[in-house]
Amino acid sequence: MNKKLVAIGGGENGRKLNDNKFLPYETKTIDSEIVSLTKKKNPNFLFIVHAQSNSSKIEEEYFQTMKKIYGDIFKCNCKDLKSNELYNYNKVKEKIEWADIIYEGGGDTNSMISLWKKTEFDKILYKAWEDGKVISGISAGAVCWFNSCNSDVGVDNKKFEVVDCLNWFDLFITPHCDEEGRYESTKEQIKNSEKIAIMLSNKSALEIVDDKYRIVLSDYNDGNKPFVIKAYWQDGVYKEKFITNTQTFLPIEDLLLKDI
Repeated sequence: MNKKLVAIGGGENGRKLNDNKFLPYETKTIDSEIVSLTKKKNPNFLFIVHAQSNSSKIEEEYFQTMKKIYGDIFKCNCKDLKSNELYNYNKVKEKIEWADIIYEGGGDTNSMISLWKKTEFDKILYKAWEDGKVISGISAGAVCWFNSCNSDVGVDNKKFEVVDCLNWFDLFITPHCDEEGRYESTKEQIKNSEKIAIMLSNKSALEIVDDKYRIVLSDYNDGNKPFVIKAYWQDGVYKEKFITNTQTFLPIEDLLLKDI
């Protein structure tokens, strides 16, 4: 079985705001790639929004938005697995086995990882990935699969912290790196370490299939071009380069080495 992962740095999904206006849908190109990885006409899409486990209302609203995308646009069969269902092993097993795509939304990375480890859902996800299901997600749902990440704290006065994640790949991941403070804080967070950071802007994604990777960029045109940066410190010097292989899959080992 191919092991497939798509980590999306950010971007709007067309959700409805409180004033009944809708945000743009920016990630269609990436969502299309996620569906195509199943090689099925009508794949089963399982939405898990455990990064929003403090609010069942948000979980449900988020699922309804994603159902309009993956159900209405991409013709998937859609279900969700809410946070409070993780303690029901039979229900978890049934839905995971049913799924072709498992997608985690954005929110609080730290609390999500804690919940998964408490319920041993992290082990179930790893087995699903090994079994060939497409593992995907945005923001918190993108960074959680890697060694560690840049995560925001607070709403008004944003600060950024390092969160330890599931460590499927030995990389430090930053989402939304085109937003204020993300790029700068990442440079500092990896400064006194051997970590290699992959910084994903909104509307960009890192796609990994087995031991190869490529970049997927949204074609949504709002004047801000998506991008991906590889960065690290070596002998006290900060180094970075833009990762641009959007067509060709390259060895994942290339991301794991300090080669700039």
